[in-house]
Amino acid sequence: MLDWSQCEQVERHPDVVSGAWVFKGTRVPVAAFFENLEEGASVEDSLEWFPGVSREQVVAVLSHAEHRLVA
Repeated sequence: MLDWSQCEQVERHPDVVSGAWVFKGTRVPVAAFFENLEEGASVEDSLEWFPGVSREQVVAVLSHAEHRLVA
């Protein structure tokens, strides 16, 4: 499991989506974004499905995951 605490574009609060990591300012779980990618969705699909999530947030989350997985 990735440590999202160092990614500025995500947050978690006990009272929001049961404490799951979400895109900052939204209720969209980061895990849902990755699940959609795993199922074949594109980034563009995700941006359409989750209108509160910005491209900047998606790029930051993907970059964070890449750097943590490669390290």
